[in-house]
Amino acid sequence: MLPKRRRIAAIILTALPGPALAHHGMDDATPGTLGEGIISGFAHPVLGLDHLAFLLAAGLLASAAPRLGYRALAAFLTAGIAGALLHRAAIGLGPVEIGVAVSALAAGGLLLALGRRTAIIASALAVPGFALAGLFHGHAFAEAVAESPAAVFIAHLAALTLAQAMIAGAALLAARAVAGFGNLPFRAAGLGATAVGAFALATAIGG
Repeated sequence: MLPKRRRIAAIILTALPGPALAHHGMDDATPGTLGEGIISGFAHPVLGLDHLAFLLAAGLLASAAPRLGYRALAAFLTAGIAGALLHRAAIGLGPVEIGVAVSALAAGGLLLALGRRTAIIASALAVPGFALAGLFHGHAFAEAVAESPAAVFIAHLAALTLAQAMIAGAALLAARAVAGFGNLPFRAAGLGATAVGAFALATAIGG
């Protein structure tokens, strides 16, 4: 087992922004093969900092409502698939990048303000809130493969869904592992997610 300070540091570092490479790992080129679709799907949630910030914050929020946590994450992933399919069908959801940024900002803000004391809010908002966020995230993710062949799109979507489940699930498990440390790890993660969300929102609005 890691020392207390190292475990706290690990939670903090996961929420801090890092250097971004190409937004979906393909130098912004449209994936054209199954392998490229899979690589793009796995890379996309890691290289998009606003997406990553939300996933990490979502895992921490889900840990505050044990009975709903996994259902909330499942709702996010399912809605993400629906959002991607809507994009594929050329059905818009408005300014999705703003929606993604707001979701990261909101999730981070809850953690920052309330720390682990989010069970009541998480219980009330978990499933519908995560589902709404999933629609915007999925729609935004699908931009990378909007013009790809159907098989590549499906490969991308499968890899993307798996990657998101792994990231959010790992954050949920890590949150439970450091539950004994009180609010510090949660508020530190909230600060990171809020900062990323605010920057992404300013960029989306300014762009």
